[in-house]
Amino acid sequence: MHFPYPAPIPAEMLLLAYRSGIFPMADRRDDPEVFWVEPRQRAILPLERFHLSRSLRKAIRQDRFTVTLDCDFTAVIATCAQPREDRPESWISDRIMASYRQLHELAHAHSIECWDGEELVGGLYGVAFDRVFCGESMFSRRTDASKVALGWLVALMRRAGYRMLDCQFMTEHLRSLGALEIEQKQYLEGLAHASGDPAMSLPDAYAALLREAETTHSSSGKLIAQSLTQTS
Repeated sequence: MHFPYPAPIPAEMLLLAYRSGIFPMADRRDDPEVFWVEPRQRAILPLERFHLSRSLRKAIRQDRFTVTLDCDFTAVIATCAQPREDRPESWISDRIMASYRQLHELAHAHSIECWDGEELVGGLYGVAFDRVFCGESMFSRRTDASKVALGWLVALMRRAGYRMLDCQFMTEHLRSLGALEIEQKQYLEGLAHASGDPAMSLPDAYAALLREAETTHSSSGKLIAQSLTQTS
C-alpha cells in the first residue's frame, strides 16, 4: 500500500505503544510530528456498565440508522478529523490518518458507520488488539448517531469475547454512557488481564449477528437492543 509523505508510524511500533498504554496525537492537522500520550487518569467503559437510555434503546431497536462495520473507514476517520465549533484544530493529523489506515489494512483498526440512506451521519473508529478496543474518536450528524455506533460496538465486543473498551479521556458524554476513570496503573493491569485472542474478531461477530437476524426473521437493531438490555 503506497502512502504519500509523511510516512505512517510503523504498525509494529503503534501496536507496541497501545500494548504499553501509550497512544499518539498531533498538535494540528498538517503537523508531520506526533507526540506520545500516557494519561495519568484513563477513561474506560466497562462492557457490563454501558448505560442504555430509553431513547437510545428505541433508536437502536427501530433501526433508525443502517449500521455497518468497516464499510468506509477512510470516511469515518476523515470526518472525525474535521474542525468543529468546540475544536477548530484537530489532533488527527494526516500522518495519524495514514497510520490508522495502515492498521485498518492489517485488521487492527475498525470503524462503525451509521447511515441515513446513503449519507454517513455518524460513526467511530479505534484500534483492536488482544481482547481490547481503544476508541479513538467519534462523530455525529444526527441525534444519537454516535451513541448508536457506540452501542453496537459494545454489543459486538460482548459477542466477540472482548474484555476492555478504552475511551482514553473522560468526557461528560462518555460518563453518561457508563464510562469511569481509573489510574494508569490499573489500566495497565487491565491490559494484562485482557491479553490473548478473543473468541472471534469484530467483523466475524458482525457477520454472525446479521446471520442470526436473517435466521430468526428479526432485525439486527432488535438483537443489539436486546443484548444490551440484558445487562444494562
